[in-house]
Amino acid sequence: MDALGTGPGWWHGATVYQIYVRSWRDSDGDGYGDLRGVIAGLDYLAWLGVDGIWLSPTMPSPDDDWGYDVSDYLGVHPELGTLADLDLLVEEAGRRGLKVLLDLVPNHTSSAHPWFADARSGPGSAHRGYYVWADPAADGGPPNNWRDSTGAPAWTFDAASGQYYLHNFLPSQPDLNWWHPAVHREFGEILRFWFDRGIAGFRIDVAHGLYKDAALRDDPPAPAGHGLLTGRSGLAQVYSANRPQSHAVFRDWRAIAESYSPPRLLLGETWVGDLDRMAAFHGHGDELQLTFNFPFIFADFTAAALSGVVARTLAVLPAGECPVWTASNHDISRFPTRWCAGDERKARLALLVLATLPGTFVLYYGDEIAMTDVAVPAGQRRDAMTADRPGGGRDAARTPMHWDSSPSAGFTAGGARPWLPSGETRGRNVVAQRGDPRSTLEFCRDLLALRRAEFGGTITAYRELPGAPGVWSYQAGDLLVAANFSDEDVCLPGLAPGLLLSTNAGAARPGPVTALRPWEGVIARPYRRRTA
Repeated sequence: MDALGTGPGWWHGATVYQIYVRSWRDSDGDGYGDLRGVIAGLDYLAWLGVDGIWLSPTMPSPDDDWGYDVSDYLGVHPELGTLADLDLLVEEAGRRGLKVLLDLVPNHTSSAHPWFADARSGPGSAHRGYYVWADPAADGGPPNNWRDSTGAPAWTFDAASGQYYLHNFLPSQPDLNWWHPAVHREFGEILRFWFDRGIAGFRIDVAHGLYKDAALRDDPPAPAGHGLLTGRSGLAQVYSANRPQSHAVFRDWRAIAESYSPPRLLLGETWVGDLDRMAAFHGHGDELQLTFNFPFIFADFTAAALSGVVARTLAVLPAGECPVWTASNHDISRFPTRWCAGDERKARLALLVLATLPGTFVLYYGDEIAMTDVAVPAGQRRDAMTADRPGGGRDAARTPMHWDSSPSAGFTAGGARPWLPSGETRGRNVVAQRGDPRSTLEFCRDLLALRRAEFGGTITAYRELPGAPGVWSYQAGDLLVAANFSDEDVCLPGLAPGLLLSTNAGAARPGPVTALRPWEGVIARPYRRRTA
């Protein structure tokens, strides 16, 4: 039982599958994925063995940031479908035992949102206080040194009022002012609207960033050697984000989520580099139920680095709280590229580890076939925030799902041009891999079946075991796992009389496990001593 008196959540031991809706399946031949396309793929997801799906933003948006600039929190983007389509998706998913999570963007809105349109009509407008406004600095420039996600000043001047407004992302994504009580009331109603329609929960965008420093103090310089998780444009986001007042928001939302039966899920995009700060978003079991672990995502693909993050995570999480593990999403390079350089042996090893850790596993669409990043040509890039980055920026990990090896990868019909290029599909597509016992897809399906049978409904126990250099060995519940993160054969003591899964075979075989080949991982049962 957790602090609020509820039993284990459905997400304990579960697998959640993230769908980037525009790239999943196009049902109407316009080159964009849509909700009807998601419905068409539900049987595949049930076959794969996931427990829930998380949809990238489905709400109306001008798409300056592809849905993360929301213009209406209570609707559905017309290019993706209708509210009736989303209701049907929830119903059809439920028939297959699948939960549906939506993306919620509470840090900012679109500049096209009616709240902001009213706010910029003048300082006395009803919604002016919904956003962060400030007078110019003494030299007429921005109020402080904060930078947005592109590296530019995080402030845009509004000539009509003579003030600047804040945007931690694009200028068309003005930040909300969470110091204003009306913003709290608005989002309470937004949560209830969707929960009442059967939505099982939310992935919360920029969960670490809601509140900003009330005095708008300058961000200090980031520590030497800072990375994506500790700074922005050379500055540590001490005042422009990461303020402690955000915890009260999540306590309020948790109370709303717990007022439903079954309780709804709050999964935070907690983009922080410190595991203690990540754990703090769980509160005392009364804030977020799940928090994304970015130190794990950005760790080196070695036994020592990954096992170290896991050990520290489990040590700092409050008792009874559920960890969540993922390695890819719509904002970063896919793990088969970033960690594995396209090597399917390594991709299967990563999947084996992710699926046997305690807590919740979030699988990004295409990871199950070891889909890699696509180098998007400059003229075809769609993401304004990262279009100038090598390889296509975030677009590289958002390309259409590889259903088959046709020119459109089976994503769309009727000769429509997909909104992003599909890239190379030979071999790494569902049709090629489904039914092949040696494939990554079938291995992933076997993994998820084993995970559900062994871990479903629980936060299983985890214990790291001694291992040879480069090998990560641990016990998870009643399973023994050994993963060889090296280019060398490694000798092992016999793990069990019967192997359950190997990344090389993908199927059970008799006999003890005595050695691991390079980049091989295995799951086995412990020996059980006979009693007289």
